[in-house]
Amino acid sequence: MNYASLKTNIADICETTFTDDQLAMFTQQAEQKIHNAVELPSMRNVDSGPLTATNKFYTTPDGFLYTYSIAIIDSSTSHYLLNKDVNFLREAFPVNTSAKYGIPKFYAQYSETQIELAPTPDANYELEHVYGYYPTSIVSGSTSWLGDNASAALLNGALVEAIRFQKGEADVVAMYEKQYALSLGLLKQLGDGKLRQDTYRSGQYRMDVG
Repeated sequence: MNYASLKTNIADICETTFTDDQLAMFTQQAEQKIHNAVELPSMRNVDSGPLTATNKFYTTPDGFLYTYSIAIIDSSTSHYLLNKDVNFLREAFPVNTSAKYGIPKFYAQYSETQIELAPTPDANYELEHVYGYYPTSIVSGSTSWLGDNASAALLNGALVEAIRFQKGEADVVAMYEKQYALSLGLLKQLGDGKLRQDTYRSGQYRMDVG
């Protein structure tokens, strides 16, 4: 389902002519609720680039929400880092001198836009960061992963927002909330089941890959 079809369906089901701004609001509110409830492949992105020797901080890309995995590429070997708290890094590596430098083994969210690595890199490496972000809305992109693969959840979510906006009857709102919950449940089975077979997930042990 593309955005034009979505707008038509919302207007037809609600039997109302909404403005473009209102339709965009309903749609984006539904997208945000879905993205906050389910982890989907469309919410993954990869940032790769050089990691400079002696610089233990990595700046996250625009739109970054959370980390799936960080790997340091050394020649042909990928070293997957363990996620730790900043306090752990401070205790494990209290002295930041060249004698303590090495291939990073741990990372911690240092601030909203920076991730700290430890130990401090002893050379230039390639870093691969798999992270979560909000994908481009169907409103601005015309199509989206949700529109192509989860149109029922997107439509029902937008309808809930539209009918609430209209101050619709409680039973009508409840009916579409039920439909939304059912379609979201099916989507969660995909996001929480089939898509969680990847061993490099947040919170799981990471091993070096040779």
